[in-house]
Amino acid sequence: MPAALPLRTHFIDASPLVYGCMALGGDWNGGPITEGDIAQAHAAIDAALDIGITLFDHADIYRRGKAEAVFGEVLRRNPSLRQRLRLQSKCGIRFADEHHVGRFDLSADWIEASVNGSLQRLGVERLDILLLHRPDALMEPAEIAHAFARLKAAGKVSHLGVSNMHAGQMRWLQSALGEPLVVNQLELSLAKLDAFDAGTTFNDPQAVSRPGAAAWAGTLEYAQQHGVQLQAWGSLAQGRFNDRAASPAAQAVHEIAEAHRTTPNAVLLAWLLRHPAGIQPVIGTGNADRIRACADATRITLSREEWYRLYVTARGQALP
Repeated sequence: MPAALPLRTHFIDASPLVYGCMALGGDWNGGPITEGDIAQAHAAIDAALDIGITLFDHADIYRRGKAEAVFGEVLRRNPSLRQRLRLQSKCGIRFADEHHVGRFDLSADWIEASVNGSLQRLGVERLDILLLHRPDALMEPAEIAHAFARLKAAGKVSHLGVSNMHAGQMRWLQSALGEPLVVNQLELSLAKLDAFDAGTTFNDPQAVSRPGAAAWAGTLEYAQQHGVQLQAWGSLAQGRFNDRAASPAAQAVHEIAEAHRTTPNAVLLAWLLRHPAGIQPVIGTGNADRIRACADATRITLSREEWYRLYVTARGQALP
């Protein structure tokens, strides 16, 4: 049985995995990119393409713009690469500075300025997908819809999606849009189970679900019903399961990996791929060998029993 793929999305990308580019571009100090940064980025892009990844995920803030800039330099030196990949970037987070606190900004002016900056750094004319990075408390759906319409009419953005938004926020935003949201990128992993718990423990007042799980009620279901592609950032759980002695869940991950003759990281990705929502895990390592190793996740399929063993063990308590 092949790994789960997106089935009912408005924006179809055949790759089960997404490459997240946050590790590219050197440090976060805003200095110039180096030849070493360019070489690392080129190796990472090649490795991702080698295992069938075609969608590359950026954000205007990654490495303070340097992730997009180094990617753009690789494309400039290798123009044929652009036809082999799709580009996604995010906007809406603004860092603190000497005059302002850190904040979220989904105003039309900031969205359009951010897209123009991303296009300039990437050296391309169009983003295949623009994601709104975080829900801005002051966001106005009609204003966002008008900004997107202007960007699309100018040929700068093809599709719109969101990141870190729950079902209610997607529904509210969608009410003002003339075309469907295509992506929602959430933190989903064996260490971040809120969205899954929201669907399994909602009716049990005795269940001690993870804090905040209730906020995600209906989010996975909304995405499946409305053809919104779910993407999982943090899919490898920041290495929490690397040491098999760290927890019962880590032990289970390693035992299942051994049974499938694969790596623990492949099991973590396969756990997400097994979900019927067709979740696309985002992998963010800058190491080319580790990127290639992730291909194993698409060659295995966890059984229902293995999936639930990992889920329940990671929860740390039985299901109700």
